[in-house]
Amino acid sequence: MYNLLVLGISESRKAMEQMLGEALKEPERPVSIAIVDGHGLTIEFARMDNCRILPQQLAFKKAYTAAIMRSDTLAVSERFKSMGRTISEMGDPNMAAVQGGIVIQRASDGAFLGGIGVSGLAADEDEALARLGLDAMKL
Repeated sequence: MYNLLVLGISESRKAMEQMLGEALKEPERPVSIAIVDGHGLTIEFARMDNCRILPQQLAFKKAYTAAIMRSDTLAVSERFKSMGRTISEMGDPNMAAVQGGIVIQRASDGAFLGGIGVSGLAADEDEALARLGLDAMKL
């Protein structure tokens, strides 16, 4: 028998509030944010007004990839490049090896709980915003 830790809505809400609070300081630069559990299933999703469709899709794919691969998407991208391969070879159309997705892992025991994906800004800005959310979870 296994005891499965599950990311809850309260942690997710804390993260989303922190990220949206920061993102809304620049409403002319809309982002989308996705938070998924350890199976890649959506817990929360938000998009700012006037956010294009591609960032909306990518936010989920970044969060999903981080959760499923148990690694930040920048590291996933670099790993595939170093092997001379692409993420599409995995056969999962929900995966994206693009910076801006981070894994949610509890520091005390290394438990993997999910992923956060942000899209709409420069890749490093997407990741920085996701890290604000992770910090807000206080795991």
